[in-house]
Amino acid sequence: MKKNRFLKIAGLVLLLILGLLVALPFFLEGRIGSLLKTNVNNNINGTFDFEEAHLSLIRSFPRAELRVKDLYILNKAPFEGDTLLKAGELSVTMGLGELLKGAGEPIRIRSLDIDRAKLNILIDDEEHANYDIAKKGGGSDTTEPDSGDLSLDLQAYTLSNSEISYTDRSGGIHLQVSDIQHSGTGDLSLEQSELQTSTTALVTLDLDSTNYLNKNRVQLDALLGIDLSNNKYSFLKNEVQLNQLPLVFDGYVQLFDDYEDINLQFRTPSSDFRNFLAVIPETYTKEIEGVTTTGNFEVNGTIEGKLDETHIPKFTIKMASDNASFKYPDLPKSVRNIQINALVKNSSGLAEDTFVEIDKAAFMIDSDQFNLTARIRELMGNPKVEAHLVGDVDLANLRQAYPMPSNLNLKGRLRADITTAFDMASVEKKQYENTRTNGYFNLSNFEYASPELAHPLAIRNMAVTFNPQTVTLKEMTGTTGSTDFRADGSIHNLLGFMFNKELVEGNFNLASDTFALNDFMVKEEEAKTSGDQKEVPTSGTEKVKIPSFLDCTIQATAQTVLYDNLSLKNVSGTLRIKDQTATLSNLTSSIFDGKLALNGTVSTKEERPTFSMKLGMDGFRIGETFKSLEMFQVLAPVANALEGRLNSQIDISGLLTDDFTPDLASLSGNVLASLLGTEINPGSAPILNALSSKLDFINAGDFDLGNLKTALSFENGKVNVKPFTINYKDIAIKVEGGHSFDRTLNYSAVLQVPATYLGKDVNALLAKIDDSQLEHLSIPVTANIGGKYANPQISTDLTSGIKTLTAQLVEIQKQKLVNQGRAKAQDLIGGLLSGNTAGKDSTRAKDSTQTGVKQVIGGILSQKGQPRDTSVAGADSASRKEEPVKEAAKQILGNLLGKKKKEPAKKDSIQ
Repeated sequence: MKKNRFLKIAGLVLLLILGLLVALPFFLEGRIGSLLKTNVNNNINGTFDFEEAHLSLIRSFPRAELRVKDLYILNKAPFEGDTLLKAGELSVTMGLGELLKGAGEPIRIRSLDIDRAKLNILIDDEEHANYDIAKKGGGSDTTEPDSGDLSLDLQAYTLSNSEISYTDRSGGIHLQVSDIQHSGTGDLSLEQSELQTSTTALVTLDLDSTNYLNKNRVQLDALLGIDLSNNKYSFLKNEVQLNQLPLVFDGYVQLFDDYEDINLQFRTPSSDFRNFLAVIPETYTKEIEGVTTTGNFEVNGTIEGKLDETHIPKFTIKMASDNASFKYPDLPKSVRNIQINALVKNSSGLAEDTFVEIDKAAFMIDSDQFNLTARIRELMGNPKVEAHLVGDVDLANLRQAYPMPSNLNLKGRLRADITTAFDMASVEKKQYENTRTNGYFNLSNFEYASPELAHPLAIRNMAVTFNPQTVTLKEMTGTTGSTDFRADGSIHNLLGFMFNKELVEGNFNLASDTFALNDFMVKEEEAKTSGDQKEVPTSGTEKVKIPSFLDCTIQATAQTVLYDNLSLKNVSGTLRIKDQTATLSNLTSSIFDGKLALNGTVSTKEERPTFSMKLGMDGFRIGETFKSLEMFQVLAPVANALEGRLNSQIDISGLLTDDFTPDLASLSGNVLASLLGTEINPGSAPILNALSSKLDFINAGDFDLGNLKTALSFENGKVNVKPFTINYKDIAIKVEGGHSFDRTLNYSAVLQVPATYLGKDVNALLAKIDDSQLEHLSIPVTANIGGKYANPQISTDLTSGIKTLTAQLVEIQKQKLVNQGRAKAQDLIGGLLSGNTAGKDSTRAKDSTQTGVKQVIGGILSQKGQPRDTSVAGADSASRKEEPVKEAAKQILGNLLGKKKKEPAKKDSIQ
């Protein structure tokens, strides 16, 4: 009974403890998180924070475990706003008693794990370091009591999936250690202890813009002796592997207030030449496991001395190999007689006194040989280089002795003998007169195939000579695809291009029998995204990019240049290339049986290529131009029906597609054009045929477009045509309006139609009036042209023209009557004034004459619009006189609106 009671009590206590272990974290999480933020922020000149914290008393029992997610430390001035550290997760373990400590007591941490951390260390030009954030003297800057500190009582720690970036702008150093997997175990709470560490990472190192390591794999297993009382850290048993080169080292690093004392020795554990292949980045070693080697390769060195703001440790690094060789198992030839004797040394402790000596670097493949000697002084200051290179190599042998990329195929023979001496300060200041380079470089029967080229490049011969001032390209002849080329010229700053990232400056002459632009098109894979999916490469598109490293002038001539579907003959001009822009000057060519003059620019600097051109066309055949140039098809679709020649001045700009053809939707510009000796093919002119069907006196084949001059502008896919006049026999036609690139029409044509074209009734009426003014009488007829070019819609407005004609005929008839009245009045007045009749007869005649004069004057006044006779008889008389005019107008309107053409004989009868 007692036993059961004890078990119940024990179970109840255990359940209570478990309940506390589960429940307590919920009450302490906020307190611990706040305490952690307070302790860290009180000890740094920065901002420490995190998104969330979780406390567990079970996972690491009997210790507590605190997991902090998405933490970061932000810098304050002078790096305000920069992120010094961020991490995906930080996990610490500590004793349960640490959870109950007050805000003024230190927290002792037993283990530390950091995942997905990024540490960004930066030293600016004034040598301020962003990691120097610890408050001097510890504690808060305020006058409040010490709020506590963090205390490391570490037994183990890990750093996984992390990255450290170190940039020293003042020293020109950039070190990036990525993909870090690091762990350490030991008791760091002791004054003297040992720490076992294991590290793997990828290391990239740049010094003064020169890359020395590029994601080279480093593996380090080190046993460190830690003496906290003397700040001394000893390397007891250590091995590092760079790529696959093993090194063993020992020594120590001791920290003092003003400097660090370093004493290290290292060497390769074996002298196998395989060690040398291991130095080469893995990308180029191509699985060295099966490679057979002979000879030796050794690396050894020492680093000892002080490291402070002025000095670096003195060091000596030696690399040596003698009569070595290697052979890949799947390749027929070996690289043999390898000689290496190199030294890197600093004997003063001043960084600028570091120097490199390569007494010999040589190898042979069959009878081919390569030799290099070099000396570089003041490596970390103003490097001074002296070098001599001699080589005679069959490039095809390289592939048979060393694994090359499958898409890289070299052929040809290289011969070179070059001596150079220069210092980097002179190169940077472009003081090339202080440099000396002499020798030659010859390349013959060279072939190079690569995905970066549309076709293999074949150079039959290239001869280059070097002198202190320039590099002279004496000759270069070759082909690629259907293109042949011959070039010579000079380069003025080869050293600046090679060592100082300058542009290639030079002048060249280029000649070709056939130059096909398509031979220089390359396929680039473009990626597309769909929603949240990753980018997937799609089929390649052809693109041309003007090299960004060129700053040169080229005088070019070519018998034939092939561009898209065009063939240009006798091409010559000047090409200036700079800043990914090609400027064409005074380029002339024969094309379409005429002459072309061109000036302008093409740029590939932006994502989409742009161009701006001025073209002069002299005597182009219109038919060929229209068929070959899509631009003309959208600018002047009616040209499809024309045969003859064209003179034109074109200013045009816009975007280019990837294959360097104009993007029509982006074009803008102006055109001035004149047509010479033009003939019309009515079957290819829907507009003219439609106009002819609307007006029976128009025949599409009789338009006269000879010596026509016109101007148009275009932008945003629309063409605006300035008003111009064309002639159809004795009809003047004024045309204005425009169309869009999809050939939607919006034009109006005003035809000045002679009255004699309006039918026999009009001609009969004109004959009755019989007035000389009628010989040049015409009426305006407006034709509105819409719809599509292939199916135009034409409407005509004849009403206003007929009204105008009617008004003209009425006015002419009135003027004739007025003139007749004046003549009669003059005759009567003249007879009255003669006064030869006497007596009563005379008196009666006088009365009669006066009456007649009144009637004539009244008639004259009535013809001028004055009221003369308001009687019915008078009105009937006027109506009868105007009736023939109205009838004629009706007949004219009926004839013009007729849908069918009259027979030729009838048409002739009314003209």
